[in-house]
Amino acid sequence: MHLTGAWILLIFAAIIAGLMLFLLHLTKLGVLLHDNLPDRPRRRMFLASVSFFITFLGVRLLVMSITHHIGPFGWVEIGGRHIHHLVWGILILLGIGYVELAEWDQGVTPIALFTSRLVSVLYGVGAALTLDEFALWLNLENVYWSPQGRESIDAVVLFGALLSASTWGAPLLRSIFRRRSQ
Repeated sequence: MHLTGAWILLIFAAIIAGLMLFLLHLTKLGVLLHDNLPDRPRRRMFLASVSFFITFLGVRLLVMSITHHIGPFGWVEIGGRHIHHLVWGILILLGIGYVELAEWDQGVTPIALFTSRLVSVLYGVGAALTLDEFALWLNLENVYWSPQGRESIDAVVLFGALLSASTWGAPLLRSIFRRRSQ
């Protein structure tokens, strides 16, 4: 069976979202995060950060597999035209922006909290899909594995650092040290 890249990206995004939401609710890691990270905005930044890095790694591995003909993977093509994964990232980011503008994830009900966390995960996925092809934006040609493709790696590192710093800043460290000193 040959899975297209679109299905693989959809399955991958669903697995990331499901796994992260499962870990947040049903494990000791979830309890640790709940005790040390306020839900908004730090826990949302954490979810976006982790999903961003996982998606970036997964997409890089997927593209490498397709390029080297490893596994049943293939490019996303519509009408003979290759659709780059930054398109899917932009579509996800547009959807997330709409959800934020419509304030669908506001409140403290279980559905609102779930939606808020899902939006955070999908934001990280969309940002990773988009920034992984940042060099394509700059060069207007596919330079993914060329030296100019390094610009995408730089963009991912900078944005990922921003997300991570927003999460792991002083409040989390202060909380952990405070618990140890008590």
